[in-house]
Amino acid sequence: MSLLSSILIGLVMGMVFGIALEKSRVFEAGMIVGQMQLRNFTMLKVFLTAVATGAVVLAAMHGLGLIKLAPKATFYTADVVGGLILGAGIALAGACPGTVLAQIGVGYRDALFTLVGGLAGAMAFSYLEPTLRPMLLTGGPGKLTFVELTGISYEVLALGFAAVLVVALVALERWRPWKSDLGTDVDGDFGPTEQAAGARGAHLKAAE
Repeated sequence: MSLLSSILIGLVMGMVFGIALEKSRVFEAGMIVGQMQLRNFTMLKVFLTAVATGAVVLAAMHGLGLIKLAPKATFYTADVVGGLILGAGIALAGACPGTVLAQIGVGYRDALFTLVGGLAGAMAFSYLEPTLRPMLLTGGPGKLTFVELTGISYEVLALGFAAVLVVALVALERWRPWKSDLGTDVDGDFGPTEQAAGARGAHLKAAE
């Protein structure tokens, strides 16, 4: 695949994900914090859907020989410590590296500070990596994949994984319907409060 094709495919996939992110309101700080507190599962549903969709797309592209997979090495300490730091940062800032760009796009000024903080953290890590490498980037199995462990082709594994995620998403939606998390008026219908306000307004206008 040429560099231009890779860029165009990345742009299209990014646009699709960005639209889904905005429509689901997952970029909002309250939604993110609610997920971290296990009060709102919309973010989990959207991200699992993205993973399932990505698995299907990658399986198709890999099967057609359009891409070559490059798995990263597994380091237990780096994965655990990095995951905990990232999770704490997301809970405190109400944003993650992807959603902060959406927040800036819709005009959240405080998201600029989150972006600057993230860039500063990445820069600091680049300078500290030689010192941290002996502690973090050691003690793992290296590049370990399910293809090597099972001997099953990547396409079959990816499609099977996507199917498992779809079943999990259906079960999650049955347990926590999206309207119960986003609110009954999220689709634009007037709820009881808005209906009462509208009725009072109509009554006052008629009285005039």
